[in-house]
Amino acid sequence: MARLSQRDAGRSRRGRVAEARAALGGRSVAGQVFVSQVVIVLLLVVAAVVALVLQVRHDSTIEARNRSVAVAEAFANAPGTREALDAPDPTAVLQPRAEAARKATGVDFIVVLNTDGIRYTHPKPDRIGKKFVGTLAPSLAGKVVTEEVDGTIGRLVQAVVPIKAPDGKVVGLVSAGITTEHVGGTADEQMPLLLGAAAGGLALATAGTALVSRRLRRQTHGLGPHEMTKMYEHHDAVLHAVREGVLIVSGDGVLLLANDEAERLLHLPADAEGRHVLELGLPADTADLLSSGRVATDEVHLVGDRLLAVNQRLTDLEGGPAGSVATLRDSTELRALSGRAETARERLNMLYDAGVGIGTSLDVTRTAEELAELAVPRFADFVTVDLFDAVLSGGQPDSGTDLRRTAFSGIRKDAPLHSVGDRMRLVASSPQIRALHSGQAVLEARLAESPGWRAQDLERTAQVLEFGIHSLIAVPLRAGALVLGVVNFWRSEKPEPFDTDELALAEELVARAAVSIDNARRYTREHTMAVTLQRSLLPRNLPEQNALDIAYRYLPAQAGVGGDWFDVLPLSGARVALIVGDVVGHGLYAAATMGRLRTAVHNFSALDLPPDELLVLLDELVSRIDQDETQDGDSAPVTGATCLYAVYDPVSRICTVARAGHPPPALIHPDGSVEFPDVPAGPPLGLGGLPFETADLELAEGSRLVLYTDGLVEDRERDIDVGLELLRTALERAGDSPEDTCRTVLDSRLTSRAVDDIALIVARTRALGADQVAEWDVPSDPVAVAQVRADVTRQLSRWGLEELEFATELILSELVTNAIRYGGEPIRVRVLRDRSLICEVFDSSSTSPHLRYAAMTDEGGRGLFLVAQLAERWGTRYTPEGKVIWAEQPLP
Repeated sequence: MARLSQRDAGRSRRGRVAEARAALGGRSVAGQVFVSQVVIVLLLVVAAVVALVLQVRHDSTIEARNRSVAVAEAFANAPGTREALDAPDPTAVLQPRAEAARKATGVDFIVVLNTDGIRYTHPKPDRIGKKFVGTLAPSLAGKVVTEEVDGTIGRLVQAVVPIKAPDGKVVGLVSAGITTEHVGGTADEQMPLLLGAAAGGLALATAGTALVSRRLRRQTHGLGPHEMTKMYEHHDAVLHAVREGVLIVSGDGVLLLANDEAERLLHLPADAEGRHVLELGLPADTADLLSSGRVATDEVHLVGDRLLAVNQRLTDLEGGPAGSVATLRDSTELRALSGRAETARERLNMLYDAGVGIGTSLDVTRTAEELAELAVPRFADFVTVDLFDAVLSGGQPDSGTDLRRTAFSGIRKDAPLHSVGDRMRLVASSPQIRALHSGQAVLEARLAESPGWRAQDLERTAQVLEFGIHSLIAVPLRAGALVLGVVNFWRSEKPEPFDTDELALAEELVARAAVSIDNARRYTREHTMAVTLQRSLLPRNLPEQNALDIAYRYLPAQAGVGGDWFDVLPLSGARVALIVGDVVGHGLYAAATMGRLRTAVHNFSALDLPPDELLVLLDELVSRIDQDETQDGDSAPVTGATCLYAVYDPVSRICTVARAGHPPPALIHPDGSVEFPDVPAGPPLGLGGLPFETADLELAEGSRLVLYTDGLVEDRERDIDVGLELLRTALERAGDSPEDTCRTVLDSRLTSRAVDDIALIVARTRALGADQVAEWDVPSDPVAVAQVRADVTRQLSRWGLEELEFATELILSELVTNAIRYGGEPIRVRVLRDRSLICEVFDSSSTSPHLRYAAMTDEGGRGLFLVAQLAERWGTRYTPEGKVIWAEQPLP
């Protein structure tokens, strides 16, 4: 019995070994699974090892960089390091410290360098005094540099840190480095664990495969692969399990086999097999196809209430029996799904078109029109967009019930809906008001059954229903917390009412459009603010003067307000200043900067400065503005500003011009010829450092001086030289008056859309005749004052201005007395009769008198006080030869 037991045990062990070998063999399914598991485990192990090595290498490099930078910065900033560089022997001081720090921190070297890269310290003393190997230029500029190099001790990471003096100057460098192999070590610790896990995985895979193999053999009752293949090839498992109908028809049209799905789809009788297909009661076209044996691919046949896709192939290919095999697939639901998919695709296309087609401009009305045009007729037959009035002007929408019809689009123009521009007061029961108050879209599937909508306007709603409009979706235009209006989608042609799916589509469509409408509203508000600011800063009316006959035009850019400006300023002595300027850019900041420059020119012109000196002051102002804006950080600096300043004297007919980066003026002579005078071109304002030069132009009476900004002669499509030639051509055919000149110039522009602001001034010169000017030379003798009074009295009598004799005598007496007493020769008196009576006293001194209030006990000091009381205006202007003190009195 014991021997039998031992034999059985041996056989059992040999059986298990054989099963294991069979399980692990590559021919069985279990063997193939085992091989695939082994391959997967090995791949995972290799990937883990590679990832571990790469991660450790990366971590080692990062750790080396961080440690070398920290050590170098700590040693560079340590007390005494910078002072040691100034010692007679820096190596004697720094070498011990560097070695102690190196050993304490675990780096491979700490090297102190001078700014030429010569080492003061090194772990190997024979390297001291030699050139350092590495990149030093960024560190000499004050930056920290880390790099990987192949040094004398192997592959290492080193950092170079500047040593800075208190004033920030780099006086030396510190480099610390460490080899990456001294930082790592994690891979050696984790590798055994990883390999052990891989071995365990292989063992588990082997055991699992053997267990699965034994269980499969038990469940299949010992069938081998061949027997199992035959079993799964059995026709019942194939034919009666698939969800497609399968028919096998003989060469003479007899049905040999039909699976369960074919019987269900064709409603075959129970005894169908063995009968001719023409006797099965099938539709004629389907029966003819099955009996003909012809090849068919996805032919659609209607059988009962189902659409069947039929595929048929012959069986006698390659020596098989005569006949055919047909497969049937129910495509009824697929057709329905295809229709729904097509509808969904069309809706997605419409949403895409909305994203690219709505909001192409920053105009509220145009954006609303784009929404209405997009949805007709793809989604609705009619679309109306109603907005609050405040939205159209860029303001915040109010909470009222009044809306204005902003956009309308439809398949017909005679719909009895409100027209564009109509103002509507909606009742609380209307779908639109409910949508506005709730913030949600409202669906009125059948308008005929909506008393709330019909209560809005019984007569008009009856006309709408009679017209055929029967369904409505009202969607509020919401942009964040703001409700801007409501969009109405109306249906008339399609008999089905709007449904909930179309309601969701309408909400999505309006949500995309609302963003664009709100952007347009915000732009309208900002544009209105900028235009208001700009117009408040530009001159509203030109001052009265007799020296020039002036016409002007200002054409703002359509893209937004800019910084172009102009001005006309009367000066002393009947002179007039013309100014044209340009600030680069558009928007509020450009307009505000333009206002600041215009105000500055007003203030500087009151000093009666020559054009070149005024531009110098303006240049300094722009530089200060740039500095202030740069320090502030919230505003952009003036990126460019140009200016042209011209002063015309009607007595001498001299026009003094200076320009700072501005286009040159144009001059139309009385005979109609045009030239661009050679005026030195100074740098734009704000650059500083370069002087400005002036040009004196003697203008014949009746000449026209044309000043403009670069938007008139330059754009993206043409160069300024081409623009100047076009301007010359336009000026040559312009009329005589400044108004005609402005009109001709603007009408001749090539482009209708202004991409930049345009400022244009045309000034026709006048001259003061000899009968309006009186001059006398005055000797430097107090006795001459009496003669001046007598001469002025006679001149005023000739002009019929006897009423001004007393005040004029007193003014000139005080001014001439001051010139004799405090000024220098020569001394001249000039009296001009213009819009006012102007008295001028010239002397060669550059000292200007000052108005002061004399005490009761003072014997003098009241002269200028009397002049200020008698004259409407008075002041001083400087000339290259001296100064002129002037006073103006209004004519009676």
